[in-house]
Amino acid sequence: MLSNTCKYGIRAVVFIASRPEKSEKTGLTVIAEELNIPQPYLAKILQILTKKKILDSSKGPHGGFSILKDTSRLTLLDIVAAIDGEDFTDCCFITGGKCSFEPKDKIHCMLHNEMNKERVRMKKFYGNKTIDAILKQMKRSPELRI
Repeated sequence: MLSNTCKYGIRAVVFIASRPEKSEKTGLTVIAEELNIPQPYLAKILQILTKKKILDSSKGPHGGFSILKDTSRLTLLDIVAAIDGEDFTDCCFITGGKCSFEPKDKIHCMLHNEMNKERVRMKKFYGNKTIDAILKQMKRSPELRI
């Protein structure tokens, strides 16, 4: 499952990308208030996304955050990998260890085979869902909120 940090990161990226004034930066305070995320916690998340070249940031009175990557190519998997790492589904629920997901692996948990199918499905889902697609879906269904 995704960490709360990752969920907040996804919500923040979608919020920033949804802003009508895309050329302007969105301030940390605005994002934190709109998404009801503690500002110090959000600042750390946005710093991670900036270091991973997903967001651009600038300081000062007109500073804030903007999307650095093209939203038609920026996927949920990009955000998940930046925050939780690419192996976000590799932890065994039973032993707490890391599953190798190799068929030749004789020492794996009882959930190994079923979890591997879900792991592949989840990575495909996150990898195919772009921020642009999410924004378009939100426009078609105004009741959807970040």
